[in-house]
Amino acid sequence: MIIVTGATGRIGRALVDRLDRHAVARRAVVRQPRHVAELGGDVTLADFADPRSIRAALVPGARLLLNGVPGPDFVHQQRSIIDLAAEAGVAQLVKISVRGAAPGALLAQGQHGEIDDHLRASGLPYLILQPVGFMQNLLPEVSFTDGEGRFYGSYGSGPVGYLDARDIADVAAALLTRPVEANATLTLTGPEAYTHQEVAETMTAVLGRPVHYVDLPVAAMAQRLRAAGLPPAFADDLARLMRDVGDGRWADTTDTVQAITGRPPRTLATFIADHATSWT
Repeated sequence: MIIVTGATGRIGRALVDRLDRHAVARRAVVRQPRHVAELGGDVTLADFADPRSIRAALVPGARLLLNGVPGPDFVHQQRSIIDLAAEAGVAQLVKISVRGAAPGALLAQGQHGEIDDHLRASGLPYLILQPVGFMQNLLPEVSFTDGEGRFYGSYGSGPVGYLDARDIADVAAALLTRPVEANATLTLTGPEAYTHQEVAETMTAVLGRPVHYVDLPVAAMAQRLRAAGLPPAFADDLARLMRDVGDGRWADTTDTVQAITGRPPRTLATFIADHATSWT
């Protein structure tokens, strides 16, 4: 039995689909009743805010994908689920983290860093997947006006090896359906690192419409994020995180996706072509 939390998210839904295609026994954990019929099969209603509801979904010997959206109580919630999984006798926990996760780091990197350390100390067999930024983040970030697209950041010229979330699901599916392996922390990237100017150029070539990346100073980007409705402190940290990533720390790529799935990760051009209608 494979238990998938966050089963309606980008990674979780893709993982559920893959398991269903191969008739692998799975249990999808969802928060909203409307998703029960949508996913079908073995679906459990549970909420990270109520650890007892998660405990009810766990069974001894199961494999668990732990995935969720960072928020104010994220660290406590995920630590609680790890403890409940150990108590329930879960055979292995595969956790979705983020590249650069470390206690004290900015935003989700800091939260995931605390949770990852808790998992390592829990005694549970584990695999921690630390992907770089998702290609899917481009979907809401790039907006078109009068036929031209624009997106903004403070990345400078630092390349990022963006990864398709579908590839993360493929990695998780492979790991969860093979015998339990030794504990490890795995960094996942796409096949190539692009500057954000190169991302814009690739989008222009694939979509046949001009797309521009606009690089802003950190203060100006933070102000733009605040104007979009983000809380001031979050906006400031997000702009700072963009600047930090822009120093090239995410420029290197790994072969982890290919080593685990047997095929290379999807290219940026493939992702854009597959989602072209999202920007119509």
